[in-house]
Amino acid sequence: MSVFTDSSAGLDLLKSRYDQEGHCVLPYRFSDESVDLLRRRVAEISSQTRPEVVHEKDSALVRAIHGCHEFDEVCAALVSHPTLVRIAEGLIGGPVYVYQFKVNLKQAREGAAWPWHQDYAFWREEDGMERPDAVNIAIPLDDVHEDNGPLLVVPGSHTLGLFDLPERSEENSDWRQHVSNDLAYTVSTERAERLIAERGKAWILGRAGSLHAFHPSIVHSSSNNSSEDRRALLLITYNAVDNAPRNPVRPDFLVGRDTRPIQPRDDHRLVLDPQ
Repeated sequence: MSVFTDSSAGLDLLKSRYDQEGHCVLPYRFSDESVDLLRRRVAEISSQTRPEVVHEKDSALVRAIHGCHEFDEVCAALVSHPTLVRIAEGLIGGPVYVYQFKVNLKQAREGAAWPWHQDYAFWREEDGMERPDAVNIAIPLDDVHEDNGPLLVVPGSHTLGLFDLPERSEENSDWRQHVSNDLAYTVSTERAERLIAERGKAWILGRAGSLHAFHPSIVHSSSNNSSEDRRALLLITYNAVDNAPRNPVRPDFLVGRDTRPIQPRDDHRLVLDPQ
């Protein structure tokens, strides 16, 4: 059943689901034309040689692109979309800014898995984010099914704190370990299996252009892409303005420095329809 966030009651219901489960489907979808435009921008950026473009280990295949909203006008328009900003503000409870923007790409038959982890572990340990008062908005640019490496989340695990953190060192880890499949902060497979036995699991699936929100502390992973279908997942992380890290050291394409409240802005090229 659709929940329309244009009403305060609808947004309250979405927030209730999000707070309880740590993730929720959002009742909107970008038009096919909007998705095509975003795909073209991702393809153009992926062909560039720049630090924001990350490749699979020992491969020329692009694994992810980061911080695109800082240099691409379409991505900048996307993060300012009034509906996305309104949803983020409603789920977090106040003004937001863009903390992180990325597109994770899993090429057909070759896209590698992401191990079990919690996003907030990186943001707290590396950037000094005080609270997990942020939200990830996921927008698939391809249809996502169980065989092309979808996100797998453990419902309710966001309420349990952070797991399996390594001992803190005086120096921050290499930021490259935060964008590869050799992650610096992971949740052990054994712990993830115990959590799944207790709480179940949920695939984040959907048509290209659909929307899903998930909490930065939720335990999640994704498998290798074993299909003939690419899986590109665009992720916008909105953070509460009063939760901005004070002195982040990672590159600005991983940690947004502009912490002013984002101003909603309509763009006729990006059409988001209620579903």
